[in-house]
Amino acid sequence: MTQEEKQNLETKVNGVLNQIRPFLQNDGGDLRFIELTDDKVVYVELQGHCGSCPHAMMTLKQGVEQAVKEAIPEIVAVERYME
Repeated sequence: MTQEEKQNLETKVNGVLNQIRPFLQNDGGDLRFIELTDDKVVYVELQGHCGSCPHAMMTLKQGVEQAVKEAIPEIVAVERYME
């Protein structure tokens, strides 16, 4: 993947994340884009209530990942960034 292709994908991913963000914010959470790997895996950091919620992985996989992959089929997965 060229740098330009990566930047275009990152822009698309951030657009989808911005559409999801209000739903997370309504529950006191949020997310932050961390990186897109060359393998087309997106890493996000769950913030606020989403960072400590016991349902965080379900939200990530069934909500965030599903929305991103539906909008951008070339994305392989969305994973939680852990420091």
